[in-house]
Amino acid sequence: MDNDEPLEPETKDERDSVSTPQSSDETLYCEAEAPVAVEKEKPAQESSETDLEIEDTERFFTTGQKELYLEACKLVGVVPVSYFIRNMEESYVNLNHHGLGPNGTKAIAIALVNVSDNDLGLEGARILSEFLQNNTSSLFSLQLSGNNFKEESAELFCQALSNNYRIKSLDLSHNQFCDKAGEYLGQMLAINVGLQSLDLSWNHLYIRGMVALCNGLRSNVSLKKLNLSMNSFGNEGAAALGEVLRLNSYLTYLDLSSNNITNDGLSKISRALELNESLKVLKLFLNPISMDGAVLLILSIKRNPKSKMEDIDISNVLVSEQFVKILDGVCAIHPQLDVIYKSVQALSAKKTPFTWTNPVKLIQSYADQNKISILDFFRSLNPSGELMMPVGEFRKAMIQQNKVPINRYQVRELIKKLGEKTGMVDFRSARPHCPDLSGLPLWPPEGPQVSPGAPGATLGRQGHAEPRAGPWGGARGSEGVDGTPEARRGGVPAGVGTEVPWETAGHSTLLERRQPGS
Repeated sequence: MDNDEPLEPETKDERDSVSTPQSSDETLYCEAEAPVAVEKEKPAQESSETDLEIEDTERFFTTGQKELYLEACKLVGVVPVSYFIRNMEESYVNLNHHGLGPNGTKAIAIALVNVSDNDLGLEGARILSEFLQNNTSSLFSLQLSGNNFKEESAELFCQALSNNYRIKSLDLSHNQFCDKAGEYLGQMLAINVGLQSLDLSWNHLYIRGMVALCNGLRSNVSLKKLNLSMNSFGNEGAAALGEVLRLNSYLTYLDLSSNNITNDGLSKISRALELNESLKVLKLFLNPISMDGAVLLILSIKRNPKSKMEDIDISNVLVSEQFVKILDGVCAIHPQLDVIYKSVQALSAKKTPFTWTNPVKLIQSYADQNKISILDFFRSLNPSGELMMPVGEFRKAMIQQNKVPINRYQVRELIKKLGEKTGMVDFRSARPHCPDLSGLPLWPPEGPQVSPGAPGATLGRQGHAEPRAGPWGGARGSEGVDGTPEARRGGVPAGVGTEVPWETAGHSTLLERRQPGS
């Protein structure tokens, strides 16, 4: 072991670890001369550097990102980390052993634009507002929930977003926005033509803030998704939203959960839905609505032949069998519609979802009978033949197809199984998955070994493969043309040990090739 000396670069790093300024300068100098080569040749050295200098870093990433990070470092009172600056554009950055601390981590979080729950307050809002006003980068999403932002912060953000149309998604939930904030946000929404998703849930807009916000929403032409849950604006705010839904033809998703909306407020929204042609999702969970209000709501969809409504959530509302019958009639006109409600025990057993057959089994049975795959069945529902389909279109296609008898409750379960994401179902999740056979015992059935997928193979008792007579009179796989033992498995001769994965109905096994005479 005395002769096993460490490599010279490692020894040098260990010696120079005490005098970091000199090694740091050398590193920056080398990277300026040949940045690509140095980063590829010395990843270990860079991942463990602790220098906090920022010279010669402008060439390494975009101006907007660098400015935001440097301003964030000023805000929290830390020195910028040069390694983070050089590698911020990479998909993976290892920041182990850089001594970031809580403030250094907060600065990096601001630069990565996901700064939820950091209590940034007014100073943080000012930094972000200045960045947004001068932003020329490709930044399109901001997550700023839970930062104790109040009226002054709302004003700063709205001033910036009145000119910045690059931001597409903005999360301002769990803050302290009140009446005045609603005014600022309404003024911004009236002129902003870039923002598509806005989350204002868990704030304190109340009635006046909500009315002011709706004044701007009436003329907005870009916002598609709006979350206003937990703002306590009541029936007056619901009435203002009703006016918005009459005029706005861009909003597709609206969450009004837990806002103390009663049947009176819901009636204003329902009358607007008789004219609205854009809204697809409406969430009214945890509002004090009765079944009478729910009936008014679904009848408004029935009266609107151009309604695009797909999902309504009134899951806390107790309904009777009469409501379900009315809903059946509405869904006959709008098969894309699904309403989630709370049914009472008086509903007949026929209406109980637990008594229905698993929709996947029904589709699998149809596919087996017609010798097609489940994926082929789903693709036949999509006119474009693509592997993904909007939820509403898929629900409508499933209800209207006549190949597999299925109701809307089974379709709802099917959509869950297909893994709905961002309003789309993905047919690829219906593909059979190869089972994980690691750790399972090998199964050596008696007799000649034949792959279940090979020509002539049949499934015998307990799902095992059994040989079948071949064209030469012998058992296929037991004897070749010249009489020599040969297992006809894709031309693989006997004696070559191979394993065939085989998924049976109840379990997975491995068929082990057995040598002749063993």
